[in-house]
Formats: sequence, C-alpha cells, structure tokens
Amino acid sequence: MKYLLDFNLEEFKEELVKIGENSFRAKQIFQWIYKEVYDFENMKNIPSPLKSKLKASFDLSLPKIVEEYTSSSDGTKKLLVSLKDNNLIECVIMKYNHGNTICISTQVGCRMGCKFCASTIDGRIRNLTAGEMLGQVLLAQNLMKERISNIVLMGSGEPLDNYDNVMKFLEIVNAEYGLNIGQRHITLSTCGIVPKIYELADKGLNVTLAISLHAFSDEKRKEIMPIANKYSISEIMEACEYYIKKTNRRITFEYSLVKGINDSKEDAKALGNLLKGKLCHVNLIPVNEIKEKEYRKSTKEDIDIFEKTLRKYGVEATVRREMGADINAACGQLRRSYLEISN
Repeated sequence: MKYLLDFNLEEFKEELVKIGENSFRAKQIFQWIYKEVYDFENMKNIPSPLKSKLKASFDLSLPKIVEEYTSSSDGTKKLLVSLKDNNLIECVIMKYNHGNTICISTQVGCRMGCKFCASTIDGRIRNLTAGEMLGQVLLAQNLMKERISNIVLMGSGEPLDNYDNVMKFLEIVNAEYGLNIGQRHITLSTCGIVPKIYELADKGLNVTLAISLHAFSDEKRKEIMPIANKYSISEIMEACEYYIKKTNRRITFEYSLVKGINDSKEDAKALGNLLKGKLCHVNLIPVNEIKEKEYRKSTKEDIDIFEKTLRKYGVEATVRREMGADINAACGQLRRSYLEISN
C-alpha cells in the first residue's frame, strides 16, 4: 500500500489516473488532508466508489504518538513517534509569541557521529520519506489544534544526507495545495556536507541554512565531529559564501558550547576572526548533557563572555533559549532512553 503523503499533487494526479479516476480529484483529496481529514470516508465530495479504491490503494495514517511530554517551564512538547515499520523518531513542538515551531527528524538515527549528540549513538537506521517528515508536522497540528508556522529540520538525522526526500518535503510544505508554509519560515541544519550545500544553493530556495560548526579549527572540530575529517572548515566557508551569493540569505552558524572544550575567550576570538565580515549569525547553544557522553555544559559566565567577545568582532550572536530541558528535548535523548527501557 502506498503512503499518500509521499506524493506531491502532480504525482498523485498520475496515481489516480492509474486506477481509472479523474486527475482533478487529486486536488479535492489534498484539500481535505490539509483540513486535517485523514479518513477517506469523511471526504464529503468524494464519490463512494473512489473512496473504496483509495482505501484499497493508499495509506493516509499519521505517525503514532508513543510518548508525549510537556515541559512545565515553557510548554514545549516532546513527542516520541512510531512509524509504520515500528521505528521510532522524535519531534519537538515549541510555542513562541510569533507562532508554533516544530523541530522534525529527517532520519531514524544518524551516521554523522557528532560526539555531543544522542541521535548518532546507534548510527543511521534509515532515511525518512517526504511523507514521514510531513506526517510529523500534520501530527503536531492535529495535537495542538493550531497551525504550525515554522519548521526546523534539526531533529534526529542529517538532512543533507537524505537530500532528495528533504527537497521533496520542502516542496510539499511550501506548496499552496499543501501547508503553504513560506520557505523563509523553514530552517535546514547540516553538519557540513559540502557538495550538497552547493546543490542546495543552486536550487535558489529561501530557506535558512544553519551550519553546525561547533569549532573554529579543523583540529578542534575533528575531536567532536567526524565529518571534519572529510570536509575542512575552509571548504565549508567557501560553500557558505557561494550559498550567500546565490540566495542573498544570511547563514546561521550553530555553536554548541562544551565546558573546557570550545568555550574559552580565546576560542571566541578565533571564531570571531573566522566569521567577521560574513553575512551570518551565530547561535550559541549550551550543550545538552547526555549520560553516554562526557561533555558538560559551559557556565553562564563563560557563555556571556563568549557572546560579548564575538560581538566585539562584529559577529552577531545570540544564546539559544533552552526549551524543554526538563523533558529531554534534545534530539535523540527520548528515543534513546525509551529503547534502553524497552530492551
């Protein structure tokens, strides 16, 4: 049975023709889906014979919530979600004054091996399809009874390691027939797969590109991010310059502050020298402590000094607000703990 959410409108029109139906029905069916109707029987302007064919040929189910946690401090929701094959992923729903943001997963697990991230501990199990990514957003809207206005591809997995499915997902959520979420409200995070950054730049999208940098030198970056053994910081910076030139979009550099590893004033100066003059913003992230890892969060004093030092170099920087810390809201933590208990 085919998963209906995996299709864009043109593809679904073709699917309907294959089963002997008129292609114009595709838009009607999509309109029901994006009104949060996921049962073919409740699609009132769809004839009964077609409903029977749809039920026989297409799966329109959303992922299932296995566990749900709500932060007592800020209302952040963390969902552990089961896919059709019983693999588990996570997504996080964050409420802001400007709307609801969802952080979605793009893979089951991750093979990038970043040492401060729980998602990578067991490696990558498989890629998510475009429909499985979309399903997380629809599930969140169904749960919240409110529209999701911003999407962050920063959960479990490396989006550019699942490039084709991610591009299709971006197409569907941005489309007028879909969720119609503007590209400027979507952030895609990558640890720095250089060829794919160039490919993404050439697509001319208006999404925000976030680079997980976390260090100012190749030597230091290799200590915490295995991808640094393949692509140097200079190669990443060249790719970023190309992206900025092609899109005229500011890049965000993610920098997880780890106590005693990359959080000194000298580290901040080196990072400032690396980024000064670039169209960028630095998102400073107090690292989430994971029991399997030895990394610890920087002190508030060191974080403040780091931010002020970057600003002296003309580099705009902000400290990410910690949301959902009391519910293991960092990517991979909830799935990891659930698997440990289940086993």
